[in-house]
Formats: sequence, C-alpha cells, structure tokens
Amino acid sequence: MADKRITQYISPGAWALVDPLFSDRARSILTTLIDFQDVLPSEALFHAQLAPHGPERWASVPTVMDQLKGRAKELGLWNLWLSGGDFQGMAGGEGGGLTNLEYAVMAEVMGHSLVLAPQATNCSAPDTGNMEVLARFGTPEQKQKYLVPLLKGEIRSSFSMTEVAVASSDATNLKNTTARVEGNQVVLSGHKWWISGAGDPRNAVHIVLCVTDPGNASPHKRHSLVLVEPKMKGVKIVRPMTVFGYDDAPEGHCEVIYDNVRLGVDSVVGGKAGLGRGFEIIQARLGPGRLHHCMRSIGVASRALDLLLQRVSDPARRTFGKYLREHGTVLADIANSRAEIDQARLLVLSAARQIDLHGAKAALKEIGIAKFTVPQMALRVIDRAMQVHGAEGISQDTPLAAFYAGVRTLRFADGPDEVHVQQIGKQELKRVEILQAREAAVKRKAAALIKEAGLAKAKL
Repeated sequence: MADKRITQYISPGAWALVDPLFSDRARSILTTLIDFQDVLPSEALFHAQLAPHGPERWASVPTVMDQLKGRAKELGLWNLWLSGGDFQGMAGGEGGGLTNLEYAVMAEVMGHSLVLAPQATNCSAPDTGNMEVLARFGTPEQKQKYLVPLLKGEIRSSFSMTEVAVASSDATNLKNTTARVEGNQVVLSGHKWWISGAGDPRNAVHIVLCVTDPGNASPHKRHSLVLVEPKMKGVKIVRPMTVFGYDDAPEGHCEVIYDNVRLGVDSVVGGKAGLGRGFEIIQARLGPGRLHHCMRSIGVASRALDLLLQRVSDPARRTFGKYLREHGTVLADIANSRAEIDQARLLVLSAARQIDLHGAKAALKEIGIAKFTVPQMALRVIDRAMQVHGAEGISQDTPLAAFYAGVRTLRFADGPDEVHVQQIGKQELKRVEILQAREAAVKRKAAALIKEAGLAKAKL
C-alpha cells in the first residue's frame, strides 16, 4: 500500500531503483510527507491572507504558515534536508538523518507545493544553505545566535551576494561591497540586489559576501562572509524586485544597501580566522543547494503535468467536437512531458547518490548537469500546461504562471546555465587524451589481427 502511494509521485521504475537504498525510517517519513500534502488546499488561504499591496504586504506572514509548521513538527517532518553523518552532528542532531538520495525523493514531493511545503518543513532556500554555512564554518557563538533559531524555524535569513551593476555570474567580479577591517571592527558598505528573503519580517541575519582584502594576489582570497542583522544602522531595504510581476511576498528578492554598517570582527563567519575564506565557504554552500532546487523543480513539473492532464480531460473544454486530449499535438505534449520528467529525475537521483557515496565535490559534474538540465525541462512542461489552459494559464487563476516565473529564475540562481555548461564542457574535454590513447590501442590491435589473418586492410 505504501509503495502505491509513493508511485503516485515518483515513477514505479525510478522507485524500484531507489527503494532498496531507502531505510525503513526514510520510507515512513516519505509516506507521512505524502499525507502532509494537505498543504495544497492551504495555498489559496496563504495568498488570501497576504495584503494585496502596500507596506502591509511585507509586515506579516500569513497565519496559516505557522499552523502548517506546527503540524509538520508534530509529524516529524522538520529539517528533513539535513543529511546524516558529520553534518548531522554539527547541526546538533536536528533533522531526519536522511541520505541525499532519500531527501531527493522527498524534495520532489514538496515541490508540488513549491512555496508552502518547503517552508512548512523548514527545508526552504536560502535558509538551508545558510544553516549549512553556519554549521560548518560558524563559531560557537554564531551557531548559538543564528543557527539554533534557524533550525527551530524561529527566524529566517538571506544570502547577500549578487551586486548591482556587476557581472555577478563571475563571482571574482564582485567588488562593490567592501568591509574595511579597523582593529576589532569591520565597516561594511555596498549595494546588492536579488537578495532572497530580505523582505521577510522574520529575517534576522544576512550573510554578506564582501571584499576584505582587495590587494590579495589570489582573486579567490579577497572575499569574506560577514553576518549582518537587517535592523542595524546603515542597512536599507530599497525595494522588492519582481519576476514577471511576482514579488514573492512576504519573503521577496530585494535590493539592499549597506551604508557604513559597523560590525565586530566576530561577525565574520568563522571569526577573524574566516577572513579571506569567502569563496571557499560559498562553494561548500552552493553544491547541495543547487541540487535541492532541481529536486523541487521536478515536483513543480509533475504538478504542471497533472494540471495539464485534468484540463485536457475536461468535457467543458472540447474544441472542434473533441476532447483536447484527442488532438495529436496534445498527446505528443503529454508523452514528451512524461519522458522528460522521468529522465530529469534520474539525473537528480544519480547526483544525490554520488554525493552520498563520495561527497559534494566528487559530484560536481552530476550536480552541474542537473542544474542546467532540470529547470529547462520544467519550463517546457509548465509551458505546455499553460498552453492547453489558454489565457487562463497565464493568469493568476492557476498556479502555472507563478510556477514559470519561479523556475525561470533558477536558470540564474546559484550560477547561470552558461557557467555550468562551460564547466561540464571543459570537464568532458579532459577525457580526450584517454580517448585518444584508447583509440590508438584499438587501431594497433585491429591492424595486428588483419596481419595475422593475412588479409588486406579493411575499409570501414
């Protein structure tokens, strides 16, 4: 019975591959999470509880979110993103102790309710990555002040990296946010934007990437991360940015100015010893986080396909005397969507398994391929679902337009597609010498076999 419920969300073939790698506890958590998809009926209430416009829209969080978080805690669906092993210990034993592979399936289920389910279970970005930074690199005092309340879901956070008027896809270009070290203080100034979560009234800390050693010969040792509380003097939330008109209130993606914000040197992530380690730390943060986005995106695509199937089977939507599903182009869209979702899922599961076996660094190739493949797949599926819905599909009356806007941003977030494509291409080219040597050995052996047989050289 449990397997039947699971295969409503993940294909039977994919489940057959991962089922032997699931612990009994993980399987129990997964089926409980599927039951918790009563978050879907709460989506309309969440948006109805948001003020439609003005400062009030950013002043509070819909009360239904706290209710869902309380329910998730009761069910044991809290901090599921925390993997087992060393990180589990660093995080104080919080979380489900799941493998990345187990969590991949659960994140896909949560992707069906992209806004509510990850937040309700304390598995949403940017908090998960920020918690990982604090757990791995924070001082004991930083962990107590920020990590503990983040793990409890009492506060939220931002990761402040992308800069205004800078080609931020090359992170070594980041230079307009600086922190001067003056004795036991650092003075932070800079201009950032697209800072997710900065509009949230629960936000209690920004992790800011800034230049602390501009003269360092290595461009990868010029930056540090500092912890900034948004209510500090000199921190100004300029405005929420919008994506195709969506502001993602109350979290938002904001433009932020830091104007001579004075901090203790103990605000550097890792303390004074953390100076110059910004790049090292953000790389540790971005690997698993990139994959988490992909996991959820598969869930988004699956829900879009579900909506497509229902629309094309609606007798009130017949055209030219036929159900929409009876038109050949629609059938092709359904088949291609199913195939692409299932292919993308296997990419993600493969990357998650590689992390479990060999760590995130060893899985960079698999993560990179998933990162530029999965969002593009999800966009194609969502677009097909929008098309069969007609004008309604691009309106606020279905979640499809919001899905599209959200997934489209992932082609920029945590590195644009082009960066990952180039990295994978370069990695593939490293195999050329091995391939050339193998081909040369094949040719030598082939020539020897022809000679031994007393035959003339064959033309292929």
